[in-house]
Amino acid sequence: MLNLSPLEKIDYLLIGHFSKDMLVKGARLGGTVAYSALTARALGLRVGVLSSYNPDNLDISVLGDIPVINTPSEGTTTFENIIEGNKREQILLEYAAPISFEHVPEKWRRSAIIHLAPIAQEITSQLPAGFSPALLGLTPQGWLRGWDSEGRVSPRKWLDAEASLNRAGAVVFSVEDVEGDEELIEELSLACRVLALTEGDEGARLYWNNDLRRFSAPEEKVVDSTGAGDIFATAFFIRLHSTRDPWEAARFATCLASKSVARRGLESIPTYEEIQFCQMEVL
Repeated sequence: MLNLSPLEKIDYLLIGHFSKDMLVKGARLGGTVAYSALTARALGLRVGVLSSYNPDNLDISVLGDIPVINTPSEGTTTFENIIEGNKREQILLEYAAPISFEHVPEKWRRSAIIHLAPIAQEITSQLPAGFSPALLGLTPQGWLRGWDSEGRVSPRKWLDAEASLNRAGAVVFSVEDVEGDEELIEELSLACRVLALTEGDEGARLYWNNDLRRFSAPEEKVVDSTGAGDIFATAFFIRLHSTRDPWEAARFATCLASKSVARRGLESIPTYEEIQFCQMEVL
């Protein structure tokens, strides 16, 4: 187990809100930062998180010794998910305080991988001066959606998309994030170096170097697909950083994410055996 203080060096920095997900059986911890932090640790990296939540109504103890810097907040970003058939409606019930990059410790600003992981527009989409990651990864879900006065979540235009994508090393989002808008997907793919698009049980697409390839997901019995996209993104960023090969990174991430749907919630974090299997699959 790693035992880090917030001032010690880390390899993988995550910035974004945790979420409190309201389900029929009660609330559970969610958000990209939760799934990605645990996945990065499972892959052997030293991880740190900058977030904002109210510790009185959200338990993040499952993260163990992963250091978390919390921007004080009266609320915790909370979503209710209403599922009818194949349709899902999300309602934002509560919103935590915005996150400022100024709260990132100096040593963390030079992390090998910095992953901006918004879920509700809580951070800006461009790193300020003074940050120097080897790889800047974006999962722009939180910039691609907004909500009305009653909290109903719907797609919105990402105003800083082109400038943000130009500066990123790699970007991952789902076809659901853009409601399958192929014109928008093409537009976003042309603005960044490497773009991976997850497509649920169909696998993923990868746009790189004016080329497009598709990666089929191995068949698995789906118990809960929550977090699979976050696991994909984290595995993709880490593998891309270590190999500099986007195709291999996409194969590895697709394999690992496909294993995650067989378990519920944060139990879907990759196991050692799954990581070893997927590493062998891409050799």
